[in-house]
Amino acid sequence: MTDAWIRAVVEAIHSSPTQAVLYISGGASQVLGWLLSVPGASNTVLEVVVPYSRMSTIQLLGKIPTQFCSQHTAEEMALLAYNRALKLSRPGSPVLGVGFTGSLVSERPKLGDHRFYLSTRTADRLWISTVTLSKCLRTREEEDKISSCVLLKAIANACKVPATIDTGLTESEVSDECEKQFTEEQELEQLISGKTSFKVYPFSSVATSICGGAYPCFELSAVNADKPPLSVSQIKDRVKQFEKAGKTVIISNQPYFYKKAELFPGSAFVIGVDTVIRLINPKYYDGDYKKMLEILIGCKRTGCTFLVAGRNVDGVFKILMSQRN
Repeated sequence: MTDAWIRAVVEAIHSSPTQAVLYISGGASQVLGWLLSVPGASNTVLEVVVPYSRMSTIQLLGKIPTQFCSQHTAEEMALLAYNRALKLSRPGSPVLGVGFTGSLVSERPKLGDHRFYLSTRTADRLWISTVTLSKCLRTREEEDKISSCVLLKAIANACKVPATIDTGLTESEVSDECEKQFTEEQELEQLISGKTSFKVYPFSSVATSICGGAYPCFELSAVNADKPPLSVSQIKDRVKQFEKAGKTVIISNQPYFYKKAELFPGSAFVIGVDTVIRLINPKYYDGDYKKMLEILIGCKRTGCTFLVAGRNVDGVFKILMSQRN
């Protein structure tokens, strides 16, 4: 049965607007039960992945890490979780990526330290904690509970929920913590470089009943198929237009619609007929007509549709039907 104080912290987390994806390996398993056993979990938890085997971790990271249990690995897991949360969350909701990797008591005595690393990532903050436990002091279950308490505290902190948590650490086991804050400029630089998937500026609060439960908003790509990437100052200038109009805008780094479809599956893209002309131009598919068809069919499989508006092209008003030939 969950301790009363743990339940109170989890209830506070579920009452916050933050939505999270958790990647946890090598410990802190009890925190999953705590989060999921308290009503309201669907408000917070978008997805949980436990890459417990080495191969599972390799596939998650897309590479073989220098060390499976390390600060760097926890940080990378948190960033991956953050980007995943962006894709799964309600547009405009604050999102959280959580990464945890541990080396706790096992069947055979360990030569190295009993330790764990955890990281939380939000739009403007990266937080990392390293804890080395005293050996031969606790059982596996006890070490798992301590790591779960430390992780729960970190999640509460990232959700901006005040929480007094007795982690069970001794004076010699105080966690080593570090934090990085990101400015808006740094967030956009990370977006342009591809480190993060997109950034939402939620300037409007629109009922999701519009468009059959969808969330109408604008999308601006920082990367263009035919031009150099936008600079941070250019992006900020363009965002101001939407802020003045009170319209939500998403800044992405995907110049091609088939990539946008992967990023926003199930979306209805409202585009002009001039954009359709480029959409079905083999030039943007390495000049390969067959490749273009395969990619567009793949785009259809994501559940995306296109609403095409007429546009004045070279002095002539054109509509979709006029492009059939």
